[in-house]
Amino acid sequence: ERAIARHEVREIEQRHTADGPRQDAALDEEDDVVIIYNRVPKTASTSFTNIAYDLCAKNKYHVLHINTTKNNPVMSLQDQVRFVKNVTSWKEMKPGFYHGHVSYLDFAKFGVKKKPIYINVIRDPIERLVSYYYFLRFGDDYRPGLRRRKQGDKKTFDECVAAGGSDCAPEKLWLQIPFFCGHSSECWNVGSRWALEQAKYNLINEYFLVGVTEELEDFIMLLEAALPRFFRGATELYRTGKKSHLRKTTEKKLPTKETIAKLQQSEIWKMENEFYEFALEQFQFVRAHAVREKDGELYILAQNFFYEKIYPKSN
Repeated sequence: ERAIARHEVREIEQRHTADGPRQDAALDEEDDVVIIYNRVPKTASTSFTNIAYDLCAKNKYHVLHINTTKNNPVMSLQDQVRFVKNVTSWKEMKPGFYHGHVSYLDFAKFGVKKKPIYINVIRDPIERLVSYYYFLRFGDDYRPGLRRRKQGDKKTFDECVAAGGSDCAPEKLWLQIPFFCGHSSECWNVGSRWALEQAKYNLINEYFLVGVTEELEDFIMLLEAALPRFFRGATELYRTGKKSHLRKTTEKKLPTKETIAKLQQSEIWKMENEFYEFALEQFQFVRAHAVREKDGELYILAQNFFYEKIYPKSN
């Protein structure tokens, strides 16, 4: 896979070189944009990413998957430097949409002049864990023939929780907070209040928009309105395209009320749920100021500000 990826990169770079001396040319401001979607596992990230792949040729941008060894969301210090350098100076890949299971990385620490635009989607923490639990055992309809790590284990999520299994332990809920918290050691200390507060801070101050799985269409609609350079046509594609809903975890069984109640007794669930509710409230706040509803349909508001009293007056 890495050899194929390197070959594809060389082809693109050679193509740009043949088209002209772009390496030394300054990019237009509209093209000098990078979006990073540091996707959390089992939050409908594949459905959303497929839209970016479907639109990239039409809207003229590049999509790159960040493939880390063993899906490790924490990069080594040297890889952080390499990644920041690639993202900020790789002109052939701009405008670019990077996506992968990588925790938030603060580009400002590396002295870059222009930071990327971060976006993300999160999900109800118990629903996300249940989906991941069955995904490891049965896979999904995206690549049904692929053998999964826990394939052959027929134990239901309810049975796992009742038996105190490790795959369904409350500690497994601790994922969305560290993904937003970042590369600090404390982010990955399960149950850290500091990590929760840092995740909240980053969500508000470092992310352009964070949606929720349960309201993915509205998230896409807002992105199309705000960032049409990348997402023009995304809403219609999501509503009508076959790829939008293609990835569904196989053999998933909803947990009982007793199982949910048991998990909700955990302090870890309380913190992850607090973060989810915080993200949901923020997303709904953004949406309320961007759209209106008419006849059961949402529509984007037109520009609602203008300039006046412009001085000095021109002759």
